[in-house]
Amino acid sequence: MRPRFWEAVALEDMTSEEWEALCDGCGKCCLLKLEDEDTGRVHYTNVTCRLFDAETRTCSQYALRRMFVQGCVSLTPENLDETAEWMPATCAYRRLHEGKGLADWHPLISGRRETVAEAGVALNGPLVPEYEVAEDDLEDHVLADDLILNGR
Repeated sequence: MRPRFWEAVALEDMTSEEWEALCDGCGKCCLLKLEDEDTGRVHYTNVTCRLFDAETRTCSQYALRRMFVQGCVSLTPENLDETAEWMPATCAYRRLHEGKGLADWHPLISGRRETVAEAGVALNGPLVPEYEVAEDDLEDHVLADDLILNGR
């Protein structure tokens, strides 16, 4: 990867390795979300995708996730205009798309994956796997907006 590529390279010009390195591993993109039909506002739940590994905060089937989970979105530079609003404010992809730099706790800045959790940005419990929640009950699992959208 090029040194400090996120500062010098446009998102659409990044290599796949650089693109993947932007992910801080917080796990928030793996939370199920609900969109208010009237306002368009996105609400996060504490319900995780069935492929989410809570210990590592990663997808257990990352390479095959779209085959197993209908509606799983793969972020690309081409779809960020439509998907960025669904990502938390702390997300590197969203931050760079909005013209902001990476946060100081981001592993590319800190050099350590642990800083995401130390900064309080990584997902932590209580989390519920989606196979334990009926779709009609998702509204009962909506999180306070500031827990996700504002970074914590």
